[in-house]
Amino acid sequence: MDDGPLVLGIETSCDETGVGIVRGTTLLADAVASSVDEHARFGGVVPEVASRAHLEAMVPTIERACGTAGIAPYDVDAVAVTSGPGLAGALLVGVAAAKALAIGLGKPLYGVNHLAAHVAVDQLEHGPLPEPVLALLVSGGHSSLLRVEDVTTGVDPLGATIDDAAGEAFDKVARLLGLPFPGGPHIDRAAREGDRVAIDLPRGLTSRRDLERHRFDFSFSGLKTAVARWVEARERSGEPVPVGDVAASFQEAVCDVLVRKALDAAADQGIEDLLIGGGVAANSRLRAMAEERGSKVGVRVRVPRPGLCTDNGAMVAALGAEMVARGRTPSALDLPADSSLPVTSVLV
Repeated sequence: MDDGPLVLGIETSCDETGVGIVRGTTLLADAVASSVDEHARFGGVVPEVASRAHLEAMVPTIERACGTAGIAPYDVDAVAVTSGPGLAGALLVGVAAAKALAIGLGKPLYGVNHLAAHVAVDQLEHGPLPEPVLALLVSGGHSSLLRVEDVTTGVDPLGATIDDAAGEAFDKVARLLGLPFPGGPHIDRAAREGDRVAIDLPRGLTSRRDLERHRFDFSFSGLKTAVARWVEARERSGEPVPVGDVAASFQEAVCDVLVRKALDAAADQGIEDLLIGGGVAANSRLRAMAEERGSKVGVRVRVPRPGLCTDNGAMVAALGAEMVARGRTPSALDLPADSSLPVTSVLV
């Protein structure tokens, strides 16, 4: 039995209300209430709708998590919450709920970084993180390469997206192809019926000149535009759009760039362990490509199961438990919700 700290974590950075309960590195409960269906008709997340959904879901989701874990709220050793980055209004709901719990229960509060939590969650599945580890975080809002020495303090950004994040590009291309929101899972499914080399699409920031200035940075805006032009040209000529081929070719281009840059960064930093996290890490092609190419160059690849890749409370609880275990100082009760919190601020 894990005798580590018992921590309740709250995640409300976007459209999922997540409450996780972790003891040390053992996951006891991971309750999620998603408002994605309420946003689907708008083709993207509407911040005000997300905030209201969090308000309605917060108490029932906490109750469900405690019930699943078989604990009462006063049993926890600490409360952890995503303080940023994310949607300001959505973050505020989670931070306010966490403060209320911490004050009411007389427990310490830890305001943590959403991106670092995506790294910490892997401990729940694969055990303690190697130190250092290279983290590739890919989601609707972020595409980042991070060197992680100690997930509670030492997160060093190596590269990031300079325009559209990978997940955002998936959503936009899915909309072009008439696929539902969120686009990632639907493109992944459609790609299985398509040809990955059917369409020659650009790989952003991979030319020699780009690599001099943006070696570990990402850009998916040009790729999204190239797909749009290809689809429009087919439609103008009256030809059917081969959805499977477009999805497979687009997905291949995104995954190629992500994996290529991640392995280049691993070689540059002398790191032998690559961790992939964030919603796009659930993509089957990204997982397969990373493992295949990584094994050829001696890089071990760790990817949490898909349910832990998307936003959830378990990842916040995991990082909170690590904070408690390593004796980090808790956050003050005037903890802010910071929509643009830099990844270097792991604990607020």
